[in-house]
Amino acid sequence: MDVFVYGTLTEPDRVAEVVDSFVFVGPATLDGLRLVEGRYPTLAPGGETAGRLLRTDEVDALDAYEDVDGGLYVREAVPLDAPTGHPDAAAVYVGDPDRLDADATWPGTGPFAERVRSVLDDRDVRVRLTPRDPV
Repeated sequence: MDVFVYGTLTEPDRVAEVVDSFVFVGPATLDGLRLVEGRYPTLAPGGETAGRLLRTDEVDALDAYEDVDGGLYVREAVPLDAPTGHPDAAAVYVGDPDRLDADATWPGTGPFAERVRSVLDDRDVRVRLTPRDPV
């Protein structure tokens, strides 16, 4: 699975502590969500975020690292704009700003995961694999 990473998981040493097998596909940009700092980095509607595209089959380990079961982060799929041969979607982790002491607001009512899904459904949020400069 391809995962857009934008915080601690952009660091190879940190990723190696979480999963056994991975590769960084390349630099990427998340359009439609901006980086917000808190206890840990998270995202908020609007803007864009620079990061990396990480490929691994060990999604359960990433979910545990991001505490998806505990509700600290949610994992959602967004469209991936990349050359032929890449998946059509990439996962992105979004942290609950209330739990992370981050200055971010997700519109709507209801549980955080539902508000995130609503924004992703209503807006053109996507990951773009950033082309590398020719050598």
